[in-house]
Amino acid sequence: MSDTAGQLAVALHYDHAGAPRVIAKGKGAIGAKIIEVAKAHDIPIEENEVLAGALSNVELGDEIPAELYRAVAEVLVFVLRLSGRGR
Repeated sequence: MSDTAGQLAVALHYDHAGAPRVIAKGKGAIGAKIIEVAKAHDIPIEENEVLAGALSNVELGDEIPAELYRAVAEVLVFVLRLSGRGR
């Protein structure tokens, strides 16, 4: 998730065991670097300022809170469709 205007970025990891985890987050130069690395590795980016802001409050390594499951699930569906693995 990213907010490119403020370069806020939050990277999630999901391995189908438990909830997705926040594995990187940052604003400004750090956020821009997260976005740059994602693009360099063809990792899909979903621009969602509100969701990125909410996820930025989650500690690194922690699972996302239950109240964000639905919003993150929508992003995961988007990513799966982009990768050709979703319907």
